[in-house]
Amino acid sequence: MTDSRKLRPATQLVRGGLNRSNHGETAEALFLTSGFVYDSAEQAEATFKNEIQHYQYSRFGNPTLTMLEDRLAALEGAEACRLMATGMAAVHSALLSHLKTGDRLVASRALFGSCHWIVSTLLPRYGIESVFVDGGDLDQWRAALSIPTTMVLLESPSNPMLDLVDVEAVCELAHQAGALVVVDNVFATPLLQRPLEQGADVVVYSCTKHMDGQGRVLGGAVLGRQKWVDEVLQPFIRNTGPGMSPFNAWVILKGVETLKLRVDQMCRNAAAVADFLAERAEIARVFYPFRPDHPQHALAVRQMTAGGTLVTFNIKGGKAECFRFMNALKLVDISNNLGDSKSLATHPATTTHMRVGEEERARLGISDGTVRLSVGLEDVGDLIEDLAQALDTLATPAARAAE
Repeated sequence: MTDSRKLRPATQLVRGGLNRSNHGETAEALFLTSGFVYDSAEQAEATFKNEIQHYQYSRFGNPTLTMLEDRLAALEGAEACRLMATGMAAVHSALLSHLKTGDRLVASRALFGSCHWIVSTLLPRYGIESVFVDGGDLDQWRAALSIPTTMVLLESPSNPMLDLVDVEAVCELAHQAGALVVVDNVFATPLLQRPLEQGADVVVYSCTKHMDGQGRVLGGAVLGRQKWVDEVLQPFIRNTGPGMSPFNAWVILKGVETLKLRVDQMCRNAAAVADFLAERAEIARVFYPFRPDHPQHALAVRQMTAGGTLVTFNIKGGKAECFRFMNALKLVDISNNLGDSKSLATHPATTTHMRVGEEERARLGISDGTVRLSVGLEDVGDLIEDLAQALDTLATPAARAAE
């Protein structure tokens, strides 16, 4: 069979990791089994001693999971991949498998709410020092990484304000400090940004987002060097049990077949939506990495191949106007998910980032007027018409009187 690592991304997403059984099925097989049998007691012993390769238990590994792991590793350019039950399980496993009491982690401040909680609240409980920096400020990274550090965690573009981190520069500083660099690449997907090529050591994903992309199942992935995966991550997975179910892996396998088609179109739609919103008087500001008015536009163009599928914007008037706008949407759904084929809007201050606190939200630039829009696969004309009619309600006397 052709080495899938030599294929182009669109082909990797369809053919990568394919391992047909003796039945010769066209679609990937779904192995709904908890355990596996051995030809002899000696084979079982050799398997548990890691002297031979044989599936043992689906908590440790499963043929359906292996196909998806191999496919994602080929796409990412990683030596190895392990799948988790959720994106947060992937982040948690990447961090806790590597860190111990007395270690030090430096993280960009702009993280998803649950990731922020792990860094700010959970790690210190275990005696792990956590330091936040403003991800776009290289001077803050230099200062924080002038001290020996065990791990660096960053998200670029960030959730929800689409802030960017200079991945290559931070990786260089981190490695000088002795740190392993973990990049949450979920907003960019492996199609728009290649953190491993920019110096990162580990990449994490919520497969729930673009990889499934149709709102069906949860999943996460951790990718990195074979030695680290085998010696650090795999023992953690084996003994703590955060693995993905075979069924979810199978669904995501089918989802990623169309990942490139979906992401390419969603990026085109998002760019058009961002341009439309920027012209509306009701909008105070639009954030989209490939718009020239994005404060890190030059960095975005340098380290990404497209602007992504998310558009964030601030509505004049704060929470009341945001809620009126969202409640007036007829096509776009209100949901805190993203990367879906359906367009979804959320109000971060009261959903995804509610628990980081008002002061921290202010530092992140998240206001009561902020809306995060995940742009889907609908006809962009219909999306713009829906956004327009919802924005029109903000200017009507009836709407003002009802406030």
